[in-house]
Amino acid sequence: MKIINVLCAPGKTGFYFDDQKAIKAGAGHDGAFYTGTPMTEGFTSIRMAGESISVLFILENGAVAHGDCAAVQYSGAGGRDPLFLAKDFIPLIEKEIAPLYIGKEITTFRELAALVDKTPSPSTGKIYHTAIRYGVTQACLDAVAKSQSKQMAEVIAHEYGTTVSETMIPIFTQSGDDRYINADKMIMKGAQVLPHALFNHVEEKTGLRGEKIEAYIEWLRNRIIQYSPYEGYSPVIHIDVYGTLGIVFNNDFEAIATYIAGLEKIAAPFHLRVEGPVDMGEKEAQIEGLRIIRELLEQKGSHAEIVADEWCNTLEDIQDFTLRRAGHMVQIKTPDLGGINNSIEAVLFCKQHGIEAYLGGTCNETNRSAEVCAHVAMATSPVQYLAKPGMGVDEGYMLVFNEMQRILVLKNR
Repeated sequence: MKIINVLCAPGKTGFYFDDQKAIKAGAGHDGAFYTGTPMTEGFTSIRMAGESISVLFILENGAVAHGDCAAVQYSGAGGRDPLFLAKDFIPLIEKEIAPLYIGKEITTFRELAALVDKTPSPSTGKIYHTAIRYGVTQACLDAVAKSQSKQMAEVIAHEYGTTVSETMIPIFTQSGDDRYINADKMIMKGAQVLPHALFNHVEEKTGLRGEKIEAYIEWLRNRIIQYSPYEGYSPVIHIDVYGTLGIVFNNDFEAIATYIAGLEKIAAPFHLRVEGPVDMGEKEAQIEGLRIIRELLEQKGSHAEIVADEWCNTLEDIQDFTLRRAGHMVQIKTPDLGGINNSIEAVLFCKQHGIEAYLGGTCNETNRSAEVCAHVAMATSPVQYLAKPGMGVDEGYMLVFNEMQRILVLKNR
């Protein structure tokens, strides 16, 4: 079966593009808007509506395979590709990407994915934007699945030598700024990992010595116990602090490790993960910082875990962080890796080398990318999979929960 045409449709994402640099510098709030001057190239305001591009492969038998190009909320930050706007990239896809696939025989996912993921642009000589590679490879996977009358998870399992999971992958839900009401929603739904919490501003949200995080974790622990949806409910508490502990403690790793060990006691009896405790401003320093904090936690006898995120963007980055044991868990932020083939390989690499794999992504994705990534999760079995897109809890949780349930039912038909 061949691909006979490639079409593009502009779309919206489930959240926004936010200028992280400006936010960390103290941007103000006015309702859903941020106030102040943007500091990252391409941003015309600190918060902008998220955009996507649906890439549609028209197959020889009339079927349509598709994927969604999308970029993370904090585009242009932490070494990532620049802001992704549909009007800028649809012409490029139509001019350079479509010819790679029109008339192409559908063979394997890995072969089709490599066409866009490994091929430099003839106009720039550079590899394509991560968002383009992300969406086009989703369409590749869907095309192979449709041509073989299989589920996408089954295609991945066959090509990468894995087994589709017999159970759902634990879902990690993210709260955004509304960390109280949204935490209640997560508890109600029995989310297995929660709540994200978005502590991205030192004075406003973290407190000058981290006291606001301590108070929040105490509140959350009590809330889980009070409103447990079933007997034995014991979720992991996973908070993302966006490097703010480094600011609070002036990158004193000993102090940061001591603080996290203290948070662990407050969170008990629930297991604690802290994502992005520091942002060292560049990759090598970030690896070394997380490596040291991990070692210090282990020396203290703490079972709290730290999660790598910033400066850990590409497959190569993830391999470097993993081999250096820079953290206990690595977030595989799927849009940042470009082709989903790289996300698959990243999960498998982490598992092979004894580092926990968190198949993540961003609130700024779409329903389609969330569903396709659910197939990646079920075929590779990471420790947890992110509920996405959006920050409203209900919608993202529903999308990934329902898709994984469909995979299980069809697998066992």
